[in-house]
Amino acid sequence: MNRPQSGTVHAVLEDFLGHWRGTTRLAASAWGPERTAEAEVNYTRAAGGYAVVQSYRHTEADGTHFEGHGVFTVDPDHDDVLWYYVDSLGLPPGAPVRCTWVEGVLRVERHSDRGTARHTFRVDNGVLTHTAELRLGDAPHFVPFMTSECRRA
Repeated sequence: MNRPQSGTVHAVLEDFLGHWRGTTRLAASAWGPERTAEAEVNYTRAAGGYAVVQSYRHTEADGTHFEGHGVFTVDPDHDDVLWYYVDSLGLPPGAPVRCTWVEGVLRVERHSDRGTARHTFRVDNGVLTHTAELRLGDAPHFVPFMTSECRRA
């Protein structure tokens, strides 16, 4: 991955752009048992290349669904990527989060009063993988929460 240039976040996220379909595996948690859901995600250029919009939705076997929307953009003062995110859980979105690139993997940690969510995004061999791990409250370690694996539709 190339280091982002001001106003060209889509160049950094070029491999993510497009429409993807696959599955999301949700780990057993306080929100339910372990299960799998059909997943769909889109990454689209926006704002003349100053942003990439992320739209995610998964539908479970019983018809319930979850959706989240993010916007990736570049901080022109620091040339790094920021992620704004909101989802259908209805909790207010926090401040934008700085992303880091490690060997072609985009990593993000979102902190709140409830704990920390660590997200990892990558495209490898035509598969888009998004994992999320949680560290709630004073827990010492992250635990797996979800893994989405999608292919271009």
